[in-house]
Amino acid sequence: MLVTDRKEHLLPLLKTHFGYDNFRPNQLEVIQDVMSTNDVLAIMPTGGGKSLCFQLPALALEGTAIVVSPLIALMKDQVDVLQANGIAAAYSNSSQPYEVQQEILQQLKSGSLKLFYVAPESIGQFDAVFQEIKISLFAIDEAHCISSWGHDFRPAYAQLGSLKARFLDIPVMALTATADKTTQDDIAEQLSIPHASRHLASFNRPNLYLDVRPGQDRMKQILNFLRERSDESGIIYCLSRKSTQLLAEKLQQSGYDAKAYHAGMSTEERTQVQEDFINDRTPIICATIAFGMGIDKSNVRWVIHYNLPKNLEGYYQEIGRSGRDGLPAHTLLFYSYADVVQLRKFIADSENAQVQFAKLERMQQYAEALSCRRIALLNYFGEHVTEGCGNCDICKAPPSYFDATLLTQKICSAVARMNEKEPMGTLIDVLRGAQNAQVFEKGLQHVKTYGAVKEISWQDLQQYVIQLLNQGVLEINFRENSRISLTPLAKEILYDKKPVQLAVLNQVEQQVEKKARTRKEKQGLFEKLRVLRYQIAKEQGVPAYVVFGDASLKDMEAKQPKTLQEFAEVSGVGQAKLEKYGTIFLKEIAAHLEASKPKTPTHEKSWALFQDGLSPKQIAEVRQLTENTIYGHLLKMHALGEAIDLHELVTPEELSSIEKAKTDLPEAEGLKAYFEYFKEQVPYWKIKIGLYLLDV
Repeated sequence: MLVTDRKEHLLPLLKTHFGYDNFRPNQLEVIQDVMSTNDVLAIMPTGGGKSLCFQLPALALEGTAIVVSPLIALMKDQVDVLQANGIAAAYSNSSQPYEVQQEILQQLKSGSLKLFYVAPESIGQFDAVFQEIKISLFAIDEAHCISSWGHDFRPAYAQLGSLKARFLDIPVMALTATADKTTQDDIAEQLSIPHASRHLASFNRPNLYLDVRPGQDRMKQILNFLRERSDESGIIYCLSRKSTQLLAEKLQQSGYDAKAYHAGMSTEERTQVQEDFINDRTPIICATIAFGMGIDKSNVRWVIHYNLPKNLEGYYQEIGRSGRDGLPAHTLLFYSYADVVQLRKFIADSENAQVQFAKLERMQQYAEALSCRRIALLNYFGEHVTEGCGNCDICKAPPSYFDATLLTQKICSAVARMNEKEPMGTLIDVLRGAQNAQVFEKGLQHVKTYGAVKEISWQDLQQYVIQLLNQGVLEINFRENSRISLTPLAKEILYDKKPVQLAVLNQVEQQVEKKARTRKEKQGLFEKLRVLRYQIAKEQGVPAYVVFGDASLKDMEAKQPKTLQEFAEVSGVGQAKLEKYGTIFLKEIAAHLEASKPKTPTHEKSWALFQDGLSPKQIAEVRQLTENTIYGHLLKMHALGEAIDLHELVTPEELSSIEKAKTDLPEAEGLKAYFEYFKEQVPYWKIKIGLYLLDV
């Protein structure tokens, strides 16, 4: 099948089952590769649509796709969503009753499943079945777990390397959101797919606001942050179990619905907290990094790191749990050197301590960045960009900059002359002309740039090198003694004299972003649809996003569909959801539109009936109002300029009597005194009209 033909075949499946009209960046290329039976390594950011890259081929290809996933919650969430979209999918794990496991096993053997999810610890139990059935592909989700160079190594993943040898002709897909070049190479090696096609989607998540603040008065800062976000879901990551509990208690005391989550809790407790968060019953979770990988919740609007993470991979994955629906989200990192000290203690006795120390340094450098944080983050993952994002704290309140082109050329030249083999400390020593044993033993005092920057202090020069790392001019190879090397951008600076701006040190003021967010009124259509979605989800016992994500609700709010055909055009509405939810959501939208119509003022309604020939008494009966009220309406319409002859409503004799009463009651306030003056024989409306005519 030609590529164009394949796309035409895939688009109807995409719309029917997932409700989307087009692919996201890189999705189609990944899908076409695996459908051509190629092995694939796909690095795509959280929220970038990784799951679709194996779910759609599973529908298009003959047989069952085997998906290896690390967490029960993650498997369950994906299967719930697939089943809601009308797709035959199931997962198997030891927590299920024996009868359920056997039923799923029979479905697998019969070939009725398009996707079968299994944990890496359990995959060996299905070897015999896999040999009997038609398998379309193997998808290894969260593939960084197989690499000891990754940030979340799991020994159970190691056995997956034998899949390729046993199923030689079946394509293997490895998917993850975070893997630097070193980890990517290791994933391919461990899974025995050295020639896998590599697809690196952009790591840029422009909807995430990147914010780093000093770690002083964190609780006060958090309460200020939450004050305008009381109705939003968010996660606060802490370094220790004790911190999660203390923080959750403080938030509860301040009136927020928050719960702690950490590995020291029982499985039942953790499951309950996670389900309460997913189902919008608990909006705030204070958690260790044990929380999150299994969360497929699209409407997390913010993530706070109470402490500095151990590395940029983990940090990126954790902030990526917010804004997965593409709508704006805020990420806030608190930074203090005390966190660095504590993390170094944790790392000291671990495996690959040298690599972990180096990655912690890069995390620290990110937190101390004096240039666009998004540039620093993207360059770390090998995506070399130079334009500021405009959506981070540095871009919002930039420091002063100076022309550092010559300084950068000297630094890059030193890296090149040392054959890109030395770490940062040695690079700085050489540039400053240090006379120590390490420099002399390697003969680096003979490098042409030796002592070229001796006028700058060691600490300041280190900060400039860190800025160049964050800007993507230099990079660190963690697998090879953290040596500093040049990027393509560095070569432009060296040979094409591309200008470089670095931040002036000691002049950077920490500025907390002033909140200028305008909160929308909560009576809009989006909020009404949110309430309806929650009610449906509660009835069905599924998370709200399984019904529809926030992005779909926003699209409904924008398009305001009136028919099922128009509803089908909403993003995220496939055939199954159209049939299941179309009518009830259309009813809610119609009710909102009706309620939003400009209402005819009550006096105008009475006036319209009066124009139709009804008398005030008849109007009062029709509208179930008092006759006095109707005359008041007619009087108001007269004041607004409508042609009503009020003299037809009050006789000359009555007007004369009211005029006399006015003379006799010089200090009267209101109509009651007149009503009593006439011994309650003249109605209020007649007195009111008479006084009005006397004053005109």
